[in-house]
Amino acid sequence: MTIKEAAKNKKQFALRCVILCAGLAFMALGVAFSIKADLGVSPISSVPYITGYISGLSTGTTTFIMNVLFVLIQILILRKKYDKFQLLQIPASLIFGALIDVFEFIIRNLGYSNYFEQWIYCVLGIIFLAFGVSLEVAAGLITNAGEGIVLAICRVAPVKFGNMKVAFDVTLMCITIAISFISLRRLEGVREGTIAAAVFVGLITKLFAKILKPFVKKYLSAPESE
Repeated sequence: MTIKEAAKNKKQFALRCVILCAGLAFMALGVAFSIKADLGVSPISSVPYITGYISGLSTGTTTFIMNVLFVLIQILILRKKYDKFQLLQIPASLIFGALIDVFEFIIRNLGYSNYFEQWIYCVLGIIFLAFGVSLEVAAGLITNAGEGIVLAICRVAPVKFGNMKVAFDVTLMCITIAISFISLRRLEGVREGTIAAAVFVGLITKLFAKILKPFVKKYLSAPESE
């Protein structure tokens, strides 16, 4: 590798880190708006939301705890095959959790007077979350802890990623529903907004990925040898 290529690699790594942090910020903003909408959060956030709701801990705190558990599960599944670089999921999860709490605080005074306005917040949450995921993917450094589990299972079992992701999301929603009814005797955290997020976050993420593709190709592609 030439000095020029090494310098470009360092610049690319720094840019990838910035993009990853921006992705985490938009994802956290999306979670905050979905909580504000009160129409149910996305499947991946449903367990942290309900456990935080019951325990009194912030959603950001319970999100961090759950993601650390997800990382440990990945290690147990993959063992020696586990890529230690993915341990960076832990500090990324800490940043993500902290940002959720920050954005919840910032938008705490936003209100709504009808169901339509709730849906405006819900749609904003879905869009911000999808954009954040697309930035995280574009950064190309680490996967989020939830998807990390799905990928780990797919590496050791003959299951397609898409099918496993649906099964994983459904499992999280079922856990949330069970905890909700056992602890609160009512449904909390899973509603029509949860279904909307499950359907549309992935679709909108793909749309943003297409929009970001020229940027990724120009600034994040592998340096060519001269």
